[in-house]
Amino acid sequence: MANVLSEEKKQQVLALGRLEWPLRRIEEATGVRRETASAYLRAAGIPVRPPRGWGHAKPAKGVITDPVDGSNPAKEVITDLPVWPARCRSPAASACEPYREVIEQGLARRRNAMAIWQELVDRHGFGGGYPSVMRFVRKLHGTRSPEAHAVIVTEPGEESQVDYGEGPMVRDGVTSKYRRTRLFVLTLGCSRKSVRLLTWRSSARIWSELHETAFRRLGGATRTVVLDNLKEGVLAPDVYDPALNPLYRDVLSHYGVVALPCRVRHPDRKGKVESGIGHTQRTALKGLRFDSLEEAQKHLDDWDERWADTRIHGTTKRQVAAMFAEERPHLLPLPLEPFRYYQYGQRTVHLDGHVEVDGAYYSAPPGNIGRELLVQWDGRRVRLLDSRTGELLREHRAQERGRHHTHDQDRPKKTPSSTESVLRRARAAGTSTGAVAAEIHRRDGEPGVRRILGLLGLAKKHGGLAVDDACAMALSVGSPSYRFVRRYLEARPHPALSLRQVDPLIRDLTHYRDVIARMTKEKE
Repeated sequence: MANVLSEEKKQQVLALGRLEWPLRRIEEATGVRRETASAYLRAAGIPVRPPRGWGHAKPAKGVITDPVDGSNPAKEVITDLPVWPARCRSPAASACEPYREVIEQGLARRRNAMAIWQELVDRHGFGGGYPSVMRFVRKLHGTRSPEAHAVIVTEPGEESQVDYGEGPMVRDGVTSKYRRTRLFVLTLGCSRKSVRLLTWRSSARIWSELHETAFRRLGGATRTVVLDNLKEGVLAPDVYDPALNPLYRDVLSHYGVVALPCRVRHPDRKGKVESGIGHTQRTALKGLRFDSLEEAQKHLDDWDERWADTRIHGTTKRQVAAMFAEERPHLLPLPLEPFRYYQYGQRTVHLDGHVEVDGAYYSAPPGNIGRELLVQWDGRRVRLLDSRTGELLREHRAQERGRHHTHDQDRPKKTPSSTESVLRRARAAGTSTGAVAAEIHRRDGEPGVRRILGLLGLAKKHGGLAVDDACAMALSVGSPSYRFVRRYLEARPHPALSLRQVDPLIRDLTHYRDVIARMTKEKE
């Protein structure tokens, strides 16, 4: 022993060792280093507590009566020591030990150390810091055996799994700054063949187009697709009846594929694509940057062909390319035409029985005024769907902005009295004007009343006779519409006057000439 203790210090160390105090606590109470105290305890035959075996010290059950060198250490030595609180933990014991059960429950729910620490502070009055919880969680992770995960075996062409991951940093052509891209991966469940695609952003249409591109690269589609509950694919997660994004659902239906969303917080169901994303990030993209998205995609394609497809998979123990060659004939054949994408949304049926889509108006079945209907539209068709059942209610041809399209069965059976009044006014304005108004109402129904009012407005501006002549011209060329009449009148800045208009003007001019002549004569 390098250090020789005084007899008093020696007796203190031996007495505390008999009380099963740990060496760290003996050092704090007496000031004697742990190595020196351990040597004296071993020389006296007193067992020393092993490292990492710290715990709550057991209180003495009685006074030590064995004299050492004629002295009683219990009376002469221990009485001067500082009193250790009875409920105080050992300095080496973790403050998280009383909360072990709560922490283990949090780990079972896959919560991290930060979330567990916040819960302990908020709900259990925990006074320790986050590092204490982090160390305790690491200790529990070391003692827990890893959870077993079964390998999901699928038939060839039966299943594929899809997901997003973080892609590489790529220079944006607009801002010239590096941006983080998104990595889309589709992995076949049988052969583990993966298609890896990069994109700047995500939406329901982009998500669906990436599926189409992946299917066409594979040369076929699987019967089912397993995905996470991201909004691009699933609007409302549910174990038994999830609500799929309508565009995504229709794209998969076009290829004969059924979507199988995972249960919430159960990503292990699609562990094959999760593994594929991690393999791509660690091996193909780690530490790399690219000047364009095309360059990054080409790097991924080359790596996929050179390394990913030629590797021996760790689970199947076979080459990925060889397994994919066996699985490819089992994929569903691709349709001849790609999916025709559309926009979708909700629209309220107005009081005139129409919904507005891109500035045009389309009729809904009677009885739907005030209801919200699902609408799908593209450059050619507009479809109205029931919001509860998804049933197709009406399909219209796309119209220009401001135009109406009304099905015959959606027109009211009886003409409203207000419409009858407008038609009478049009007939009173002229025979041809009344005929054009009747044709507009027959063709457009109630939405055409606004155009009939436009005809009456033209009569106020250009005169009833001029509008009636323009309506006669519209009937003769087979285009009885408000637009034709308006353009015809605008194209004649000084239209020729009819005889019925000329006679009154001549009489007025003659009268004014006589009046002027008489006034001039009186002045003379």
